[in-house]
Amino acid sequence: MQDNSMKFLQIAMKYFPEAQQQLNQAGVELSMEMIQPLMTLFTKVMNEAYELGKEEALANEK
Repeated sequence: MQDNSMKFLQIAMKYFPEAQQQLNQAGVELSMEMIQPLMTLFTKVMNEAYELGKEEALANEK
């Protein structure tokens, strides 16, 4: 799971500038310090989504 967590974080960081720009336009300031708790939550969500997809893929193989 650790390897997937790193991949999920890399994906999130890829889109961070776009998210930051959109939030700034909405008047919400976002910094790396503020985003850390959200990244932890994002990683949990992505791990659960990955496991669900994996279960579905294995079920469809049968």
